[in-house]
Amino acid sequence: QVQLVQSGGGLVQAGGSLRLSCAASGRTFSPYGMGWFRQAPGKESDFVAAITWNGGVTYYSDSVKGRFTISRDNAKNTVYLQMNSLKHEDTAVYYCAAAQTPGVLASAARYAYWGQGTQVTVSS
Repeated sequence: QVQLVQSGGGLVQAGGSLRLSCAASGRTFSPYGMGWFRQAPGKESDFVAAITWNGGVTYYSDSVKGRFTISRDNAKNTVYLQMNSLKHEDTAVYYCAAAQTPGVLASAARYAYWGQGTQVTVSS
């Protein structure tokens, strides 16, 4: 089992920045591909970003490409999502997730473990 605990998030004005963190405990963190997803009110969950087990490859949704950066520190068992140039439409609950494979995955169904979610609200 892997437990994921998220931190960060909150309220920010449009154009601002936030950083989300997701700390893993339990089984060894490093072999897992990691991802971030988000769910806005009344909408389905959307893929945001993913990173391979060693951080060598990242993948982003078109809506956040160039503004968000996913990274990881395996020594700290933590994955990050740096969010810059935030827009009102980025408002959502953000979830980190761990997959039991080392690659980059955009499908939520491929992830086995999930964080508790954290609210990001961007005021326009």
